[in-house]
Amino acid sequence: MHLTFLGTCAGTPSLQRNVTAIALTLCNSRSGGTWLFDCGEGTQHQFMRSPLKPGRLEKIFITHLHGDHIFGLPGLLTSRSMGGITEPLTVYGPKGIRAFIETSLTLSSSFVTFPLEIVEIAAGEVCDDGKNRVTAWPMNHVVECYGYRVQAHDKPGYLDGERLKADGVPRGPWFQQLKRGETVTLPDGRVVDGSAYLGPSTKGKSLAIFGDTAPTPVSDLLADGVDLMVHETTLEAAMAEKANGRGHSTTVQAATAARLAGAKRLIATHFSSRYSFAECEKLLAECRAIFPNTELARDFAVFEV
Repeated sequence: MHLTFLGTCAGTPSLQRNVTAIALTLCNSRSGGTWLFDCGEGTQHQFMRSPLKPGRLEKIFITHLHGDHIFGLPGLLTSRSMGGITEPLTVYGPKGIRAFIETSLTLSSSFVTFPLEIVEIAAGEVCDDGKNRVTAWPMNHVVECYGYRVQAHDKPGYLDGERLKADGVPRGPWFQQLKRGETVTLPDGRVVDGSAYLGPSTKGKSLAIFGDTAPTPVSDLLADGVDLMVHETTLEAAMAEKANGRGHSTTVQAATAARLAGAKRLIATHFSSRYSFAECEKLLAECRAIFPNTELARDFAVFEV
């Protein structure tokens, strides 16, 4: 999997950065599909400036209904339709996301020509496509808001063909079942347990993408041991009172959350538009003082998970 940041600004865009949108490319899916987390104003323009293709967009996960996280949805959906894309798309988000999308399309006399499913979520499991499981976790924000954890399923170990041969198990179409660890009955009546011939499984990658939030104990669970944690870092440490009063976090608070959760890496994003690229280096230094393995997101930056 890898992440492409299409917007890293909080509240309003700046001349250097757009508002929030993060694209996750699923390298463990057959289609190499894309999942989008939040869709701030201008996200479709950011798609056009990146190698990402709207036709590969399979799911959109909205953290909350503030404008800098959803105002790009109507345009992205209708442009995707006008581009002749017929692949289905599912949008997940808090209560109200259905009314926002349907009202926007209705009042603008717009429509989509592809199958569009809108799912209003609560805390807990959101979806599981057999490769990746997504769960939603409540954030500490001024409106209903969620963070998402993407957990790839463990990959089964390799099938030991030499052991099977030594045990007199002939090759055949049942090998695919054995590779999945299933039990099969051979034509001669023998029963073979595939799990007995599998090597150690490979643990699936894990990713936590936080919505807007002030410090919350939920972060310890949402980001527990994840390979990569994405956390908002709206303001510098000295502005904690202002950040928390608006349901946001500072550099030190985001880095502390990553350390306490045992995350392996932290990507800081959602910076106030008051900060230029150069000034963001101060934010990075504050994060690294607490959690050294921190990187700053920039628009169009790509990170492997």
